[in-house]
Amino acid sequence: MYGLFKPRVLGAWRVPASGPVILAVNHSHMIDGPMLMGTAPRPVHFLIKKEAFVGPLDPFLRGTGQLKVDRATADRTAISNALGVLANGGVLGIFPEGTRGEGDFASLRAGLAYFAVRGGAPVVPVAVLGSTDRRGRLIPGLPPLRGRVDVVFGDPFEAGDGSGRRTRQALDEATVRIQERLTAHLESARRFTGR
Repeated sequence: MYGLFKPRVLGAWRVPASGPVILAVNHSHMIDGPMLMGTAPRPVHFLIKKEAFVGPLDPFLRGTGQLKVDRATADRTAISNALGVLANGGVLGIFPEGTRGEGDFASLRAGLAYFAVRGGAPVVPVAVLGSTDRRGRLIPGLPPLRGRVDVVFGDPFEAGDGSGRRTRQALDEATVRIQERLTAHLESARRFTGR
């Protein structure tokens, strides 16, 4: 990432140095995940759609510890692998919106709340800004080479209410709390970076 673009990483010290943690990342461009993997202070394991595990990308994704998920079903193997990352004190990266979109955290899925509550991991909001500002001339699908992309880490927080409940209602409440914190972080990151 540092060779192709000019990432500006802000607040990486906020990511806990050890123990399980979830990085909740906005997602508006295909470069957002690789940008975070290349700039995060700890190795990140993302849940990535199984369709991406093809050709030469397959051994690369597996080799970097990425997790294959079938988005068409409740993929129990992917869920188990993701919880295993957290149980081993690792970093799980999640796009809470489930897929690329506006990158504004407007439509969160319940998966992030489930992993945060079940895995007992704090959530660190991450805003990747600038990946969609301009198109590159050489490769129109990517930001301009040597273009600046900001990666802004927020303060970690607990998604659960402290009761340890894992009911549907507890997860719905956790999802609301998460959405409020992620939206606030994104707004703050945009003000701070001017993007």
